[in-house]
Amino acid sequence: MTITSFVLALASVAALMAAAMSCAWLVERRTGNSGWIDAIWTFGLGATGIVGALLPFGEGPLSRRLLVVALAAVWALRLGLHVASRTRGISDDPRYAKLKRDWGADKDRQMFRFMMMQALASTPLAMGIFLAAHNPAPTLGFQDMLGVLVFALGVGGGAVADRQLRAFAQDPHNKGKVCDTGLWAWSRHPNYFFECVLWCAYPVIAIAATGYPFGFVALLSPLCITLLLTRISGIPPLEEHMVAKHGDAYRSYQQKTSALLPWPPMAKGA
Repeated sequence: MTITSFVLALASVAALMAAAMSCAWLVERRTGNSGWIDAIWTFGLGATGIVGALLPFGEGPLSRRLLVVALAAVWALRLGLHVASRTRGISDDPRYAKLKRDWGADKDRQMFRFMMMQALASTPLAMGIFLAAHNPAPTLGFQDMLGVLVFALGVGGGAVADRQLRAFAQDPHNKGKVCDTGLWAWSRHPNYFFECVLWCAYPVIAIAATGYPFGFVALLSPLCITLLLTRISGIPPLEEHMVAKHGDAYRSYQQKTSALLPWPPMAKGA
């Protein structure tokens, strides 16, 4: 892969993500339900990654490109359908709803600006998919299979966490309670933890021993998603919402349970 090819791919990926988030902005304006933003982001990122994997900008063999396409499609379908299903049951996402209240009359312009920031922040994720697909190693090997295993751990763990939370919420005996069972007893955000894990699959596949320095750029994918989830659009606004909703019950949960990394809960009084 040449520098020119890399730059062309970067520009294409950024443009596709900007288009996807523009659609998200339009849907939010039309429906008033900001929950659709995350669903469109997921499907948009998956589609962008798939297009990038199939672009003729690199030298990756077709077998690896199709493998990476399959990984991106599985991720986008699982998470996107989960978020879409959840969104149909709400009138607005509490995180975005707070932002809109804070922005007041300027909310539409500020929301578009925020969508473009999300598109920019998501570009390293899509590039991770692209770079994994275009690793020029001629055949699939151990490194590719290791990447698949990392991906399977991440997507499987996230699916289990989502299912546990959904089952807890659907039990009428748990109404108004904080989910602290299963994986949620070990992490306040196990779904986010496994999301970070699965994005590690792409640098595992992308990084080559020799001849492909661009592969190391794929390390930005897990670093970027971890930053987004722990510092920007994930844990901080969600924790604020949960404290406002559950009060001391959630504060107690925070004190005994790890924020992200699964860890045995602290005993009361510890």
